[in-house]
Amino acid sequence: MPGRGARADLPTDPRSGEGRAACPPMRWPAPAKLNLILRILGRRADGRHNLQTVFQLLDFGDEVELTTRRDDRIVLLDPPPGLDAGNELSVRAARLLRAHARARTAAPTGVSIRLVKRIPPGAGLGGGSSNAATTLVALNRIWEVGLDDRALAVLGLELGADVPVFVHGRSGWAEGVGERLLPLPLPPLWYLVVHPRVSVSTAEVFADPGLTRDSPPLKIPRPSAGRPVDAAALLAAAGNDCEPAVCLRHPVVGRLVEWLRERVERAEWARMTGTGSAAFGVFRGEESARRALRDLPQGWDGWAARGAAESPLRRAGLRGPGPGPAKGEAAGAPSQPAPRRACPEAPGA
Repeated sequence: MPGRGARADLPTDPRSGEGRAACPPMRWPAPAKLNLILRILGRRADGRHNLQTVFQLLDFGDEVELTTRRDDRIVLLDPPPGLDAGNELSVRAARLLRAHARARTAAPTGVSIRLVKRIPPGAGLGGGSSNAATTLVALNRIWEVGLDDRALAVLGLELGADVPVFVHGRSGWAEGVGERLLPLPLPPLWYLVVHPRVSVSTAEVFADPGLTRDSPPLKIPRPSAGRPVDAAALLAAAGNDCEPAVCLRHPVVGRLVEWLRERVERAEWARMTGTGSAAFGVFRGEESARRALRDLPQGWDGWAARGAAESPLRRAGLRGPGPGPAKGEAAGAPSQPAPRRACPEAPGA
């Protein structure tokens, strides 16, 4: 029986190497995202939906703390109440990458995962998908698996449609179920993101019989060379097809969107993100976003965040070994690994 304050998954006997940390814990960023637009073009034969969306990454999000272990267990430390730790996306991501690495003769160690959560669940902000993507990217480096971004994104798609955008780490246009990605230069805007403390099930939204499923496709915006996309035109061209169905199921989301519309420059600059329940307003600068935040009603949570062209993982250089395979090399083939270090470098080192 561990003593008070000890973690049950780690033995307290200092003579035992099994389960003890092999390297110090490191924290890796896992940003939130917004869907600036979300159109549903139709249902596919496999029951999933073809979409068009624009992903905007934010400079706000979770952190994933990873600690390599001397045994081969994958353990989620301090899981939130009610969470199935064995089915949590970051744990599944670690298992998936390790199985792939072992099939290629690598023998990764175990890892302990602790999530530093700031992104609320069931909000349409991509928290679980971002945690999974960060786990894939970080463990690809820690375990020296050597997969490129495309191969990691293919693995990530097995976990969820939003995981690939976080693996690639760029804001941009997405089609298919969200896996066909094109970087899109977005202007450096500020966003007031508000969560009404309601969790929405993505599966229930896409099963709603009243959901719009036949929106005509939009043309991909083609910005002038060196210039960002016209955000005002983009927001005016399309909304979020999931918003009406969610507002009927959860009227508080509709009240939230209306509250935001009263505070933004144009009504179409406020809308729900993803399948909800969070919504956002678009602001030209930090001060106007924070001024609106000061009026936030009790019972809602909100924060001002800046849009990010690149994920903090990419800005720190924590990517796969390159943009893709060399000529004649199979996609996802490992690059020549760097000399093995006793412990990997911390993010940004």
